[in-house]
Amino acid sequence: MAKSGFAKDHLRAFIDRIERLEEERSALTADIREVYSEAKGTGFDTKIMRQIVRLRKLDKADFQEQEALLELYKDAMGMS
Repeated sequence: MAKSGFAKDHLRAFIDRIERLEEERSALTADIREVYSEAKGTGFDTKIMRQIVRLRKLDKADFQEQEALLELYKDAMGMS
């Protein structure tokens, strides 16, 4: 029975941690949205900013690969 109580307590602790992290994530998401809104209000293109943020997360090799593929596709579509 003691082991069952331990499992319940352990599970409850995990669930509590997940719920706290979910709340923190929601707050951070709202903060990020607010920053984008401020940037938009000062004239920045938030769509491009989001692309820059996404690209900066890539390592150098992945970034170079994506840039090369983009150029290849643009050439194929006559957009260069």
